[in-house]
Order: sequence, then C-alpha cells, then structure tokens
Amino acid sequence: MSGAGVGVEAAVKVEAGVGTEAGAGGEHPPGIDELLERVRATLDRVDPSEAYRAARHGDALLVDIRYAALRDRDGLIPGALVIERNELEWRLDPRGSHRAPEATDHDLRIVVICNEGYASSLAAASLHQLGLHRATDLVGGFQAWRGAGLPVVR
Repeated sequence: MSGAGVGVEAAVKVEAGVGTEAGAGGEHPPGIDELLERVRATLDRVDPSEAYRAARHGDALLVDIRYAALRDRDGLIPGALVIERNELEWRLDPRGSHRAPEATDHDLRIVVICNEGYASSLAAASLHQLGLHRATDLVGGFQAWRGAGLPVVR
C-alpha cells in the first residue's frame, strides 16, 4: 500500500476508535464488518429520498465515487459531483491545492455515494478526519437511489 493509503487507513481507524495492535490482551484488528459497523455509528447516514431533497434544496453536495465502468453501465445522478475514490480527500479538502470548486468549507454537507453503500461509509469517515464533520453517505448507494425511482441520466 502506498504511503497515502496508509494515512487514510489510519485516519479511518482513528475515526472509528479501532485499535490495530495484536498483542497485550490478545486483541486483534477488527474485520471489515466490525470496522464498517463502528464507522457507520459515527455517521448520520441518509436514505435516497432524504439525499434527493437535500441536494434539490442546495443543502448537500452529492459526490459519486463509483468507478467509470459502473457509471457507464448504470448512469449518473443529475447534479452529483463525480470524484473517483482515490482522489476524494484531495478534491474535497477545502484547504487542499487540488480541491474541487465545490469544496468551499468544512461545514459543507457531503453525501458520498458508491454503488451499494459500503465503500462510501469508509470514505465519509475519512472525510471526517479532514474536518468535514457533516460528511455522510447514502444508505444502499446508487443502487438504492435507482431502486427508489429517483432521477438517473445516461
């Protein structure tokens, strides 16, 4: 794993209150299911209708982190900012030199969207480590959005 990836991994562990040392007391790092549960406990996750309303009223920035093949196959959420997962922190850090114009301040409400709502939880926790305290994710991801009959463009 690259040095940048290690930092994100450590940040997610800190956000989730996860220890990583095996040893004293026989503790071991959590499995992904436990890590996901811990991370999600720190988020105010939203369902598709809530995300749709918030975006329509200008109260949230929807950020699609799905990779290109999924976007090509399934379509896009109108108005969502597309940022692939490996660029997310650099593009949304309001103080970053590579930030997206939409990354205006740390109070921005960001709803991260992946395909099914797993990777987006970990991504939102990573954004919390950058001080984006209102970052969250979409329960069920893009598939839940589409399943709810919300707008999708091809």
